[in-house]
Amino acid sequence: MPNVRYLSGFSGSNGLLFVQHHRSTLFTDPRYDLQAHEEADCALRIVSGSTWEALWKFAARRAKRVALEGDRVSHQEWMQAAGKLGRGAKLVSLDGAVDRMRMVKSPAEVDAIRASARLCVQAFLQAVRRFRPGMTENEAAAEIDYRMRRLGASGAAFETIVAAGARAALPHARPGVDRLAAGQPVLIDMGANLGGYMSDMTRVVHLGAPPRKFARLYQAVLEAQQAALEAIRPGVEARQVDGAARRTLKKHGLNRFFTHSTGHGVGLEIHEGPRIGAKSKDTLEAGMVITVEPGVYLAGEAGVRIEDTVVVTTAGAEILTPAAKELVVLES
Repeated sequence: MPNVRYLSGFSGSNGLLFVQHHRSTLFTDPRYDLQAHEEADCALRIVSGSTWEALWKFAARRAKRVALEGDRVSHQEWMQAAGKLGRGAKLVSLDGAVDRMRMVKSPAEVDAIRASARLCVQAFLQAVRRFRPGMTENEAAAEIDYRMRRLGASGAAFETIVAAGARAALPHARPGVDRLAAGQPVLIDMGANLGGYMSDMTRVVHLGAPPRKFARLYQAVLEAQQAALEAIRPGVEARQVDGAARRTLKKHGLNRFFTHSTGHGVGLEIHEGPRIGAKSKDTLEAGMVITVEPGVYLAGEAGVRIEDTVVVTTAGAEILTPAAKELVVLES
């Protein structure tokens, strides 16, 4: 319920918010009575029974036109709303309205994401020192998650990715029982959830000295990320940032191995607007927090992705995940 949290402050798992011109009313159940009174900055209705039923009865008496976040509710919930409101009220969709508001972060939100990103970096630096050949991907991922928790995160922002060797060529690999081995690269994609705000970072380490081919591959991706970072400034179309990364990889003959968009927004959710892709219609504004994550994936061989969480400023881009990006070589 990120939009409910954004508009009301309430972070519980069951809450519906009815917004009017002059006031907002949060509906939740008795489990969240104390929490709602502590967090919410609006009127409260603690409901014993269906919160949806209570909201529609409340709305039917107060509005002739009700906008529902059509992209956030199920078809069943929409149909129930239409029936409960009756003929006296019109139901319309408000797709993406709150999400667009959330694209530009307040200074307090940027500070919250910055703190999450710093914690993410600390956890990475602590965990990666414990990586050894023979450790499974699952064990390495658990070490990262443990370090984030120890540093104060409420959890990972998403399922931590640790992908060794040829499995690093899977952009969304899930850690498994494969073991880290000497002479292999290890791709780590991780993020922290701190106070409800997310961070996102990808780094690659190598167990032992990397072969020349892999070092060149890594350098090409690093150049692509730097080109994308340099393209960031207010007023720039998001697709231009994506294009800067792709043009750089094309010079190295690697653009066809870059199979996803260059980035996405980060905040109360790990994936939100704007989208940094070739077909994106978004334009960057100061205060947006985005990822920049070009990658190259060679099936059966290896993969490289380098990712930072950054905030768009009037001067360009401020990197919030300041872990060094030189290829980290671990003793094997």
